Amino acid sequence: MLNIDHFELYSVAVITLLAVISPRPDFAMVSKVALLKGRRNGIACALGISAAIGVHLAYTLFGLGILFANNIWVLNTLRYLGALYLIWLGVSALWPDIKSIFSKTNSETMSDRTTQELDPIKSTSPFWTGFACNALNPKTMLFIVALFSQVISDKTPLAMELGYGIYIAFAHFAWFALVACLLTSASVQKKVLVFKAWIERVTGVLLASFGIRLLLE
Repeated sequence: MLNIDHFELYSVAVITLLAVISPRPDFAMVSKVALLKGRRNGIACALGISAAIGVHLAYTLFGLGILFANNIWVLNTLRYLGALYLIWLGVSALWPDIKSIFSKTNSETMSDRTTQELDPIKSTSPFWTGFACNALNPKTMLFIVALFSQVISDKTPLAMELGYGIYIAFAHFAWFALVACLLTSASVQKKVLVFKAWIERVTGVLLASFGIRLLLE
């Protein structure tokens, strides 16, 4: 029978929940996909985020997490890739407006924007979009490493650590799937049809801002 450290258990539970619900690129990404592509795609994006958490957990449990965290080139590589990915997504979302500014034409209205223009990542599955957004975020890696090195004792049984890992991954999926479901409710979707272009613009600015901030840190 496992000897459970209840203080450790509660700490992992609370810290994980606080980390999951905090505003991050994952939230902006799921919101964008759910609002513009629907509930199923939003949940698929949430599943991709959860899968990426599983990757972070896997190399942390194998003891590679601390090694990665202590090598600045690993963190910088992840930081640059993640930042460029977020900036690309943000710029892609704003591209119709950018083209309009540079061409000095204002003939395009919000209602005239085509589905393709409103969906710059339509060729990428929502699952892989969510996976890449989380996997390339060095802050997620540092969170997982810090949790397992500072909160979870090295005397904690492997079975318990695996249980924590499953909980962390599931918490991410459950929260972002809930966000996707709430944002695709009937009342919200009626407003989305009217403000679809502005949703694209706002999420584009948010994603690009997250990327720039990550690049400058």
